[in-house]
Amino acid sequence: MTDDRMALFELVEKQADGNRVREMLAFAAERIMEAEVEARTGAAKGARTPLREVQRNGYRDRDWDTRAGRITLEIPKLRKGSYFPSFLETCRTAEKALVALAIVLEPMADNGSLQEAYVHGVSTRSADDLVKAMGAGGMSKSQVSRLCAEIDERVNAFLSRPLEGAWPYLWLDATYLKVREGGRIVSHAVIIAVGVKEDGKREVPGVATGLSEAEAFWMQLLRSRADHGLRGVKLVIADDHKGLRAAARRVFNATHQRCRVHWMRNALAHASAKSRTAIAAMLKTIFAQETKAEAEKQWDIVADALREKQPKLGVLMDASRDDVLAYMSFPREHWAQIASTNPLERVNREVKRRADVIGIFPNDNAIIRLVGALMLETNDEWTVARLYMSLETIARVTDNPNVRLPAVAS
Repeated sequence: MTDDRMALFELVEKQADGNRVREMLAFAAERIMEAEVEARTGAAKGARTPLREVQRNGYRDRDWDTRAGRITLEIPKLRKGSYFPSFLETCRTAEKALVALAIVLEPMADNGSLQEAYVHGVSTRSADDLVKAMGAGGMSKSQVSRLCAEIDERVNAFLSRPLEGAWPYLWLDATYLKVREGGRIVSHAVIIAVGVKEDGKREVPGVATGLSEAEAFWMQLLRSRADHGLRGVKLVIADDHKGLRAAARRVFNATHQRCRVHWMRNALAHASAKSRTAIAAMLKTIFAQETKAEAEKQWDIVADALREKQPKLGVLMDASRDDVLAYMSFPREHWAQIASTNPLERVNREVKRRADVIGIFPNDNAIIRLVGALMLETNDEWTVARLYMSLETIARVTDNPNVRLPAVAS
């Protein structure tokens, strides 16, 4: 199969008829996908056999940009789990590298010199290695500009798309990236929003950057998302931000859930090193309770037991109980997912991993280009993945009475 692919690419390089090459690529891609899905499901398409492990569930369209032009693929969907063509994995990695490459090269487009990258916080060796890895050496100013424009168009279309339906849960978290600004290097907060919709799937409703996380910043972010259609938010899960709490209440009339993991770290910071293990065990008994009422009662018991020897911890517990236990007012099946910002941890790690290639960003636009492109890919993956929350349980926290499990055919 590898030899066949190389032969096709050689045809492209020799400027063979574009339509014929695209037809050949499309045919080869279809055969590869069918073979991979057959191996995944345990049965050929349409075959009735007890060996079948999972049912098919239609197709989804995806554009595949090749050197012969754009090809529209029909990627098979599965009822359980997800499928992504193996031959696109390499392409997907290349797309991410191209995004990083665009960020590296855009500041130097005026003179086309790789050495200029050093001024913008990227070592010349890193930039050169990236260019060689992409096989994109000698890119002209016009090519760089066109590449940046194409990426920006896709990212902007994604971030400004209409947000349809209800979004009961919204996670917000910040990661910090370095930006060169007025001759100084400063840290900018990059806010990524992830929500679960009434259909039980995750999506990324927005990305934003800012110098601070004050209430005005949060208000601007949430109002922007509301203007694009974000509604039905019942719970906002984030770290302890008074500005966010106020903004979420004013824009969505939503409850604020303080990240339980971050709160636990803050709480243990008030304890001595020798007592942290014992105190952590005591605090965990709160979250092991079966109901919110029982958890609140246990919270008060633990706070009273710690207050005398750990006065600062006692004050913290008195002030934060409602925020930390807010998730217990929602379906128990969702508690593990909505008690903290952990669902965003993997997303932030991926952002950091790619941002490390750049080091210091030239401006906020470069950040949005990279993070937005990554979120676009992440969103595509979630679209074809299994439900993050079941329709039956998500229906309990949505105002839409039509969100129900489908009726069983008689």
